[in-house]
Amino acid sequence: MSITLRTWKESDLEDLVHNANDPEVANNLTDAFPSPYTLEDGKRFLERVMAQDPCEVLAIDLNGKVIGNIGIHPQTDVNRLNAELGYFIGRAYWGKGYATEAIRQMIDYSFSNLPIERIFARPFGRNKASQKVLEKAGFKLEATFPKILVKNGVREDEMIYAVYRKQ
Repeated sequence: MSITLRTWKESDLEDLVHNANDPEVANNLTDAFPSPYTLEDGKRFLERVMAQDPCEVLAIDLNGKVIGNIGIHPQTDVNRLNAELGYFIGRAYWGKGYATEAIRQMIDYSFSNLPIERIFARPFGRNKASQKVLEKAGFKLEATFPKILVKNGVREDEMIYAVYRKQ
């Protein structure tokens, strides 16, 4: 089974909320990600991302079922050659290679469609699974900032991984 990246549809709401409303998923994301994740949160998210042009946040689709989300966020000003990658996969789909494949597809999509030279991601230091996924997708660790982030009242290391456009 392989995954595809595609634009979001209103009919994805149930799958989105099912995968997003999991404290283990939210624990690996920024505090801007709602937890618990309600139907209203999902509706607001879909309204926002379905209006994007060009689309920067895509659904991760496995045989017609949404199993996660991946987004590329171009930076501005002096950082305009960079874009931040963010993603999550529903817990039932962890450890099956879907995140790595989604990231590889998003790298290809981003470097083909955006005027950027570098894609970076910032997993928490404790999130070894996400670090491994990024490395499998070709990212390299560029920096570690010890205990600079706070998640759920705990100080966390910030890891910065990046991949560059091939010259």
